[in-house]
Amino acid sequence: MQLNRLVNFHKTLGDKTRIQIIALLRDGPLHGQAIAGKLGLTPPTISHHLTKLRDIAIVYQRREKNTIYFHLDEKKLESMAGAITRLGGEKEMDPFKVEDTEKYKVIQNFFDQAGRLKTIPAQRKKKLIILEHLASKLKVGTTYSEKEINEFIKQYHEDFATIRREFVMCQFMHRDKGLYQLNPEEMWLV
Repeated sequence: MQLNRLVNFHKTLGDKTRIQIIALLRDGPLHGQAIAGKLGLTPPTISHHLTKLRDIAIVYQRREKNTIYFHLDEKKLESMAGAITRLGGEKEMDPFKVEDTEKYKVIQNFFDQAGRLKTIPAQRKKKLIILEHLASKLKVGTTYSEKEINEFIKQYHEDFATIRREFVMCQFMHRDKGLYQLNPEEMWLV
C-alpha cells in the first residue's frame, strides 16, 4: 500500500504558519500580500508555505487580472485529514458516494461497445465514477512511468494528458518524479 502521500500530507500540515494560512483561507480566497499582511510575514515566506500547501493539493490558485488568489479546497483537506482513520475500514459517507447501479449506468452511458470512453464527463460525480473505473484496471503496488500511464489511458481515450492529470488531482494516483502509483482506495475521492 502506497502511504507516502498521506505521510507527506501530515508532515506538511505540521507547521504553525501553514495551519494559520488554512484558517485564513477558510473564510475565502486571499492573495499572497493579504495573507502576508494578516500574518505579519514577508511575501516570500508566504509564497514558500503556499507552495507546500499546493503540493499536497489542498490549496489552489486562480488568477483574476493581475492578482493571484489562493483558495482552500476544503473537500480535499477533509478527505485527506480523515483518510488515516479510514485505512482498512469502511469509507465514510460523502456527497460523491454512489450506489453500484448508478455506477453501472454511468459506465454504460460513457463507454462504447468497444470499451472506449466516448467523452470525459463534465459533472464531477460522473467523472469520479469514470476515473475509478479506469483506475481499477491498474495494478496496486505497481510503479508506472508517464509513458506507461499514457499508453494505458490511450486504450480508452485519446486525451491521455487530461485523464492522467485527473488521476492525480482526484487522488487516484500519486506522481513523484515522473513515476505514478495507485493510492490506497481510502484516499480516492469516490
